[in-house]
Amino acid sequence: MAALNSQLNERDTPTDYSKNDIKSIAKAINVLLANAYALYLKTKNFHWHVGGRHFRDYHLLLDDQAQQIFATTDVLAERVRKVGGTTLRSIGHISKLQTIKDNDEPYVSSSAMLCELMNDNKVFAAAMRKAHKAVDEMGDVATASVLETFIDEAERRTWFLLETSEREAD
Repeated sequence: MAALNSQLNERDTPTDYSKNDIKSIAKAINVLLANAYALYLKTKNFHWHVGGRHFRDYHLLLDDQAQQIFATTDVLAERVRKVGGTTLRSIGHISKLQTIKDNDEPYVSSSAMLCELMNDNKVFAAAMRKAHKAVDEMGDVATASVLETFIDEAERRTWFLLETSEREAD
């Protein structure tokens, strides 16, 4: 073990990406990771506080969506580590990087919750497409592949929220 440790140094990475590519990949994915946490918590917040005649349906929908969003966090963070980058370390770090805004309002109507989450998921999908383009240009097919799945999931969440909110208006 000592021999192995003496062969490793701080410049070693688990990949053949350049230091600049590693920093670029980590930066792009850490913003997505921060947004995943922000969107997860907002979705759970709305799940906990939703009300009205469609309470059960909305409560279950938002819980399912929150679980799906949370499931992305470990995959994204581990992807950053796999390429040799560092990832989020605290709630403060998340708050510095997130672009999805928190909602601390004491009351939000169910229809406003659905609309806000729909728009946030659209923003999240667009950010993932932008990151996908960047990592694809670096030849990082593994991260691009992960993002393709997560983009599809975000678009599905957006669609469900749209259809649910339109049904509310009917």
